[in-house]
Amino acid sequence: MALSVQFWSLLCLFLVLLQLLFAAAVPGSITGCYTSIFSFGDSLTDTGNLYFISEPQSPDCLLPPYGETHFQRPNGRCSDGRLVVDFLAESLGLPYVKPYLGFKNGVVKRGNIEQGVNFAVAGATALDRSFFEEKGFTVGVTTNYSLRVQLEWFKELLPSLCNSSSSCKKVLGSSLFIVGEIGGNDYGYPLSETKAFGDVIPYVPQVISAITSAILELIDLGAETLVVPGILPLGCNSAYLTRFATIDEKEYDQAGCLKWLNMFFEYHNELLQIELNRLRVLYPLTNIIYADYFNAALHFYTSPEQFGFGDNVLKVCCGGGGPYNYNDTAKCGDSGVIACDDPSEYVSWDGYHLTEAAYRWMTKGDTSGGSNYYAMK
Repeated sequence: MALSVQFWSLLCLFLVLLQLLFAAAVPGSITGCYTSIFSFGDSLTDTGNLYFISEPQSPDCLLPPYGETHFQRPNGRCSDGRLVVDFLAESLGLPYVKPYLGFKNGVVKRGNIEQGVNFAVAGATALDRSFFEEKGFTVGVTTNYSLRVQLEWFKELLPSLCNSSSSCKKVLGSSLFIVGEIGGNDYGYPLSETKAFGDVIPYVPQVISAITSAILELIDLGAETLVVPGILPLGCNSAYLTRFATIDEKEYDQAGCLKWLNMFFEYHNELLQIELNRLRVLYPLTNIIYADYFNAALHFYTSPEQFGFGDNVLKVCCGGGGPYNYNDTAKCGDSGVIACDDPSEYVSWDGYHLTEAAYRWMTKGDTSGGSNYYAMK
């Protein structure tokens, strides 16, 4: 029985990825592959939990022009439109995943959570708030919503989804779990004080350990299919490019990205994949998929014309000026800061987050080259 369940789950996942990666016409039965999506992470995945956090964030994703492309209004997503999790939901025939804090605050009704719940919070970290405070960092309110806290929320919600071991096995076994992307905010704290590679490296095993613990806990609870994304190539991130700007041309690659910073995030992704391979051996009946956000996004910067992006692919759509149209004192959402006319020509929306167009391409993969950025091995 276990093998047949795994086979069906893998077949469903194959059909979903076939549709996403190659825009293929697949049978309508794909709609019934997964009954729900449960997602965890930070601003790359948050679909509205940010609404229920009292302290305004910077940039403030709750202000115009956020959400202008698809939703025509701010809705808690830190982009001009849809995120990867939204495109995955569409491909599965599921509604957009509702924010957990909306359910907890009575805004989202019980009937709306049976097809999925989003626990991701913009600005969240993999590690707990106490870790950064012990290191002497001044931390924001979003560190209160670490990956461990998000897992606690999931466990609190579970009795609302199922009331017996058999019903929970059925619900969780037919669900798609997305764990991440997360970790980028963890590294943002030490990177705010140093650019020394050696000073940041010791954080990586601890971040990977926190992600691994979350995956293990979900598997123990009954999760059978998990997608675990890596971190983006943040050496191409406009905010970091502005902060670490240098006249030394050797610091940059041909696309204009910071080589040392991308090497660091590649190191994180390598350690994450090593850990996922270890988990696959321990749990052979669990489908653990690595989503290669790094290489999917890196192609935007090396071959922008292939995706319809403009000449200066490192520039921000919604920003306040400067070489990359990113200004730390005039961010997207601030008074007087306006967005570009066509966000689909840009990779970066606000210097931190990507545009809907970029997220759409990341979900599909490189359709012309046939690259698969979702590794099931």
